[in-house]
Amino acid sequence: MTVKVCIFDAYGTLFDVAAAAREAAAEPDFSQLAKLWPRIAEDWRLKQLQYTWLRAVADRHCDFWQVTEDGLDWALERAGLEDAALRARLLTLYKELSAYPEVGAMLEALKGAGLKTGILSNGSPDMLQNAVASAGIGGQLDAVLSVEDVGVFKPHDRVYDMVGARFGCAPREVLFVSSNGWDAAGAAGYGFRTVWVNRAGDPVDRLYAAPDDIMTDLRGIPDLAQRL
Repeated sequence: MTVKVCIFDAYGTLFDVAAAAREAAAEPDFSQLAKLWPRIAEDWRLKQLQYTWLRAVADRHCDFWQVTEDGLDWALERAGLEDAALRARLLTLYKELSAYPEVGAMLEALKGAGLKTGILSNGSPDMLQNAVASAGIGGQLDAVLSVEDVGVFKPHDRVYDMVGARFGCAPREVLFVSSNGWDAAGAAGYGFRTVWVNRAGDPVDRLYAAPDDIMTDLRGIPDLAQRL
């Protein structure tokens, strides 16, 4: 086995980014979301990501919480739901996003096999701390790495450099897992072994590199890591 470290993107990979809108829609105070929450969740996530890319290109970095707020404001305005109480509730729920159901067992299996595990995320440190604590997975992670330490968002190489600096490993000793095709491509171009968790069945992005493997969820990660 040449892979020594398994690194995960956080939002959309370990944590369900649609959970905040879905859970708010189930609350009596926000019944106006009942039919609109899928579109709001999709718009929120899209704008959140677009703003990271645009800020990176323009060299106008801010923390991920700012782009999370900005993306939500755009999504709510588009839906005609500019409501302060709703906005506050969605942001509170985003700090405590639910993990996907297979996450705990998957991380436990990796640790049982002697592999190091970690998160490498655009998320700011306090966002990640809240999400990890809410999901109860802190004891299964050796590191939680935030782009705030290098001041630029993925897929810049300086972000992926953080893994080798933290674990003292070569790129090909890292299995990098992301639900974002562009992130998996960026990590593959950097030299990591990569898995794209393609839950939606989307086409592969046409970029400068491609993921080594594609899965529909995280359950197969421990077996793959031990085969590599």
